[in-house]
Amino acid sequence: MIAVFKERVRELITQWRQPEVRDYLIKMATAFVITATGGLALKAAGWELENNPEPIAWALLIGGVLFIIIERRNGKPETEENENAPVATITWTIAVAFGLAQLVAMVFPGASRSGTTILIGLLLGMMRRDAVEFAFLLGVPTLLSAGGYQLLSAMREAPGAIQAEASMLALGTVISAVTAFAAVKWLMGFLQSNTFVAFGWYRIALGAIILGIAYGSAGSD
Repeated sequence: MIAVFKERVRELITQWRQPEVRDYLIKMATAFVITATGGLALKAAGWELENNPEPIAWALLIGGVLFIIIERRNGKPETEENENAPVATITWTIAVAFGLAQLVAMVFPGASRSGTTILIGLLLGMMRRDAVEFAFLLGVPTLLSAGGYQLLSAMREAPGAIQAEASMLALGTVISAVTAFAAVKWLMGFLQSNTFVAFGWYRIALGAIILGIAYGSAGSD
């Protein structure tokens, strides 16, 4: 994520004293704190849906329909002029909504973190590039914290296993980073001349397939 948004990250680091940049960072930190504290509370309560095909399929279907409805309302794709625009103005409503959206993605299988936050951003009137950028930049501390928490938990439970699988973990991390870079880079280019309507139909199709397989398997049993 940092590599894709390197110019924005550089701006956030070097110009953090600027009021608009500082405000952006404060709102991002607020969203992260909401997710972190809420996530720990949910973890302690053991509140999480089972990773079954049905909720995954319904999350994909509902998310797909919402993307199409919102994008039909928003209209045409945005132009390339937005690529080097100043940092977006993030309201407190958006900051809180993004933090809560990440919690929803933690609880409901099939509700991806990035998809849920981008959807919320569009619903609240953000420009597509701004919603994507804020969603993925917010994902950096969120995913690092979640990964670090899981790693520490695994090390406490089976420290020897982590050391034995260190090379595979490193390889998986590199592959994930390269894949994420390519996917987000492509997405930012795609949004120059397209909307999320195609993504909405993709989610609907995938959700319908998963739902059909799940109900078909249940019927055969």
